[in-house]
Amino acid sequence: MKKDLKRYSGVIVAIIAFIAFIVFLPVWRTKAIVSIVFQTKTMLLVIPPIFILLGLLDVWVPREKMIRYMGAGSGVKGGVLAFLLGSFAAGPLYGAFPFAAVLMKKGASFTNILIFIGAWSTTKIPMLLFEISALGPRFALSRLAIDIVGIIVIAFAIKAVLPKKEVARLYAQAETID
Repeated sequence: MKKDLKRYSGVIVAIIAFIAFIVFLPVWRTKAIVSIVFQTKTMLLVIPPIFILLGLLDVWVPREKMIRYMGAGSGVKGGVLAFLLGSFAAGPLYGAFPFAAVLMKKGASFTNILIFIGAWSTTKIPMLLFEISALGPRFALSRLAIDIVGIIVIAFAIKAVLPKKEVARLYAQAETID
């Protein structure tokens, strides 16, 4: 019980803060409730498909294949695959983290996982198509090029700065996820 309270303390504090907000600021009550209902519906529509895809990835893709294509020795091929997986993925950024955990469990390298998360957060293909039509190809492709370089630089910088012990802890934690 105590462990659960500690684990969910952030959620509990957020719920208490929300209740206090709607009690003490009644002017904003309706807008706040409408917003939280909308966000909850959105999350409930996004999370189940993500977890279904995660389950399929976990069952259908053998660990050996993942290590070969995205593991430590995969080189540029692994980075490109991680980038494409992140760019073609659908859903908000919080959907990338369960995918990253499964990739870790399957043996993907830490750099490729960082590239995947970076691509998921900044280089969505539908967003690129919208930018091309709304802002022009020059802007969209310039932003994409800058993003690609930025993702790679940030991935290697994080890998260089983060202690190997912490990376090993993250991989060990991913192994415990069912």
